[in-house]
Amino acid sequence: MHTPIAVSDRPEGDHVRAVWLKEFGGPEVLVASDTPDPVAGPGQALVEVAFANITFVETQFRAGGFGPFKAELPMIPGNGVGGVVVAVGEGADDRLVGTRVVCGTGGSGGYAELAAVDAAGLIEVPDGLALDSAVALLADGRTAMWLLQTAAPRPGERVLVEAAAGGVGGLLVQLARAAGATVIAAAGGADKGRVARDLGADVAVDYLQADWTDRVRENGGGVDVAFDGVGGEIGRSAFDLLERRGRMLSFGMASGRWTGVSEEEAADRDVLLLRGAQLTPEASRAFTADALAEAAAGRLRPSIGQRFPLERAADAHAAIQSRATVGKTLLVTGRSPGTGNPLDGA
Repeated sequence: MHTPIAVSDRPEGDHVRAVWLKEFGGPEVLVASDTPDPVAGPGQALVEVAFANITFVETQFRAGGFGPFKAELPMIPGNGVGGVVVAVGEGADDRLVGTRVVCGTGGSGGYAELAAVDAAGLIEVPDGLALDSAVALLADGRTAMWLLQTAAPRPGERVLVEAAAGGVGGLLVQLARAAGATVIAAAGGADKGRVARDLGADVAVDYLQADWTDRVRENGGGVDVAFDGVGGEIGRSAFDLLERRGRMLSFGMASGRWTGVSEEEAADRDVLLLRGAQLTPEASRAFTADALAEAAAGRLRPSIGQRFPLERAADAHAAIQSRATVGKTLLVTGRSPGTGNPLDGA
């Protein structure tokens, strides 16, 4: 019989802290409690979690089961973590133990001090890259890298990035600028516009103002590429800014709905219209690894605006819902190697 190989200072049979979702509702339904240690099953690795990623979609799921995550309650939410492998189950590579990694959890189990995950899905964190930065790039990095490769902005083209101070948007600002494009950042409020400028945007406009598209046109005319992370009316206005033969890639719906542009309307304008990334597991891993490598080389910087202790997962969700966040929001377990930053809350 195979016994999982483990390296940890946690006594066997101890309990971890984890955040449970037992009913759908407001942020307050997320409650932390003691939970028996998970065990690494066949093909799995046990990760001592330092940071858990939070996405906007997770807040929607918590509110009513919306989104791609399907699970029966009660459950521990969380679809992305970073930490150190402390045990492996039967069939997994023993050499993983002690490795710093990031990985998806399959949709649940991330808001906890320990997570049992598919060992084949682990991505090693490059030397020199802090774990918090790696977790911030786990979901957003692969999305941004795919979006950039698909849109392929050329030097001199004008690229509009919506939600430019957000996790994906901030990365797109940097990647588009590095590709030689002129970057117009559209963000909600002056403070977020300043964040986007700090990340390299040439122009920042406040899409909470009714005349924001006029500000875009005053600064050079229409755009060749629109990265649409908001949807709704903002996304519709972004589409109207596109020149003929432009490209619009929708990756989010912070407004609550996708941009309402039909395939026929896009075809009439000769606009390439794409919504969401349908990536294979292999492609997801490759794009994530590329993002981590770019960050380790100093060419890509995730913006981590908020960190909340695990116990305050409800506050983290409330902040994201209220649009009060900038950049990435992380949960911190307290077992957090790889960063000198404090638990600074909202």
